[in-house]
Amino acid sequence: MGLRKKGTRNPPVLSHEFVLQNHADMVSCVGMFFVLGLMFEGTAEVSIVFLTLQHGVLVPDEEERASGSKTLYHYGVKDLATVFFYMLVAIILHATIQEYVLDKISRRLQFTKAKQVQLNESGQLSVFYVVSGAWGLFILTSENCLSDPTLLWRAHSHNMMTFQMKFFYISQLAYWCHSFPELYFQKIKKQDIPGQLIYIGLHLFHIGGAYLLYLNHLGLLLLVLHYSVELLYHLCGLVYFSDEKYQKGLSLWVIVFILGRLVTLIVSVVTVGLHLAGSGPGPQTRTNDALTGNVNVLAAKIAVLSSSCSIQAYITWTLTTVWLQKWVEHSNLRISCGKKKRSMAKGKSSRKGTENGVENTNRVEPPPKRKEKSS
Repeated sequence: MGLRKKGTRNPPVLSHEFVLQNHADMVSCVGMFFVLGLMFEGTAEVSIVFLTLQHGVLVPDEEERASGSKTLYHYGVKDLATVFFYMLVAIILHATIQEYVLDKISRRLQFTKAKQVQLNESGQLSVFYVVSGAWGLFILTSENCLSDPTLLWRAHSHNMMTFQMKFFYISQLAYWCHSFPELYFQKIKKQDIPGQLIYIGLHLFHIGGAYLLYLNHLGLLLLVLHYSVELLYHLCGLVYFSDEKYQKGLSLWVIVFILGRLVTLIVSVVTVGLHLAGSGPGPQTRTNDALTGNVNVLAAKIAVLSSSCSIQAYITWTLTTVWLQKWVEHSNLRISCGKKKRSMAKGKSSRKGTENGVENTNRVEPPPKRKEKSS
């Protein structure tokens, strides 16, 4: 797979620049080892752990009586191997989009370095949000979550998930895990790394929490809402950077952002509240549910609701702080520009009424001399 970026010079093998230029090819080679392992009997059992979903269980299928059973999944330690392999796939896809799409756009439009960095970030995340949002909506529709919202809080197969649901969460965890090495591959500035680590860590924490607590449908719905808002932000950013006269698009995103946060809070509170109302009648039932992996317990629900509310408050506070800083900077810039214009206007008017630096109010301009006719 030729994903190597063409450079004007060839850096030394295994040097810093060599790894940055050829990391996609190196990762492709590592991924090929797992694929080739399926061809040999001795390594097939190990390779299949990395490539396919694990911890599947056959259960009776009530809808399809002919087949009699279907495969559902729960999580386990082997999922770490699957996440690792698909993290390699995410790195390869990231490099492909970067070289064959974003780099060509940047060269054609001749962006500055700052705009090029913003284009790379918004372009990569926009593709991810479009794919994840469409995939999430398809799963919600196929599992009747949109037509029957009670599936969000009903404890039906509380410790099992379908193939497409588990594969979605594995892919999400793999993508956000791949963002850690991308901080090195994309040469992110040191001052920007802490913010990026917080951003990535929050996504991993909440996606992993929904996966481990079997809050699959609720987590999927909240992810679709979150990705829709983020997609609009990055699309507005791409339009703004291509032409700065479209600044009103960012104002539109602020309204959608506030609505998205409110809808997320309402869905979280309603789901957890109704889930809490459906808890077992006694402490014995709650203990058994907790031991079997059901989150229908008070402590888990309080933790989920607190986490959801705190992250929405954190995101809202961060956005408010950023926009206040931009508003203050814009106001200061307008004030300084106004002062400069007034000072320039004063200077012009004062120069009209002065002579050799001294004001002369009685000065009268002499009439123009008439040319004498030559005889």
